[in-house]
Amino acid sequence: MSTKDWLRFWILGLIWGTSFLWIKIAVSDISPFVLVAFRTLFGALGLVVIMWSRKTYPKSWKEIRPWLGVFAVVGLINVALPFVLISWSEQYISSGIAAILDSAVPLFSMLIAPLVLRDDPMSLAKTVGLLIGFVGVVILFSPGLGQGINQGLVGEGVMLVATLCYAAGSIYARLKARGLAPPWQAFLQLGAASVMVWLFTGVAERPIILPRLPITWLALLWLGLLGSCVAYILFFGLMNTIGPTRTTMVTYIPPLVGVLLGALFLGEHLSWQAILGGLLILSGIAVVNMNKLPSKKPAKVEEEEPAGC
Repeated sequence: MSTKDWLRFWILGLIWGTSFLWIKIAVSDISPFVLVAFRTLFGALGLVVIMWSRKTYPKSWKEIRPWLGVFAVVGLINVALPFVLISWSEQYISSGIAAILDSAVPLFSMLIAPLVLRDDPMSLAKTVGLLIGFVGVVILFSPGLGQGINQGLVGEGVMLVATLCYAAGSIYARLKARGLAPPWQAFLQLGAASVMVWLFTGVAERPIILPRLPITWLALLWLGLLGSCVAYILFFGLMNTIGPTRTTMVTYIPPLVGVLLGALFLGEHLSWQAILGGLLILSGIAVVNMNKLPSKKPAKVEEEEPAGC
């Protein structure tokens, strides 16, 4: 990769890695739904400004209208649901545990993709990687399994459902969302998610309690403008220059960043089971990626939807 690509790669990983810290900070002041409502709103508005300045808008409304149904589904299962589930789970689990569990997204993608995608069949490497990753998830959950149903265990389970949503959303987008410029893909899914979350929040939470602390507003701006808007732009840029195989290796960075920040700023402590489970999850992803040898530079890279944080 070029120096520019390496820089974008690490910036993307660091941005997504910090998301778990900011979510943990925000949910101590506001509800998960209000958090996601503002996050998606700020992210969508940021993309509008960037697209308008770059003049990457479509020539006519007719180009966008056929995609509204597709991106309503993508916005629901790839943005709204996982964002809310992650935010809810961090009320009961540490930001470091959330970051580690989020790294299981590629494992779920490997499990689902062969069922619906002909060009992504199961292989020996994928099977081995899935088994290693599954053992890692079981070990990570093991401290709470012997204590019955508790808030921590439920929080971890909800976080795992969020990763499943990301995996399913990415595969659905790969099947249905081809042919539209990447900035518009990012905007439509964030915009659709924002509308849905704001409507639900307006009905479910009366009155809507806005952030009271300045640091909460900072967290929302960070998550919206950097964790969503800028992160999507960086991701799609890497997809178009280094290809999907190398780009997905960014998955290794957020867990390490999330664990470090949680320990430094929130005083979080990770058990040996969490550390070992996280290493096994990442090892499972590594086994699969080592079986893929990307070309020197793809002439045309297939676009995919990212699994954000």
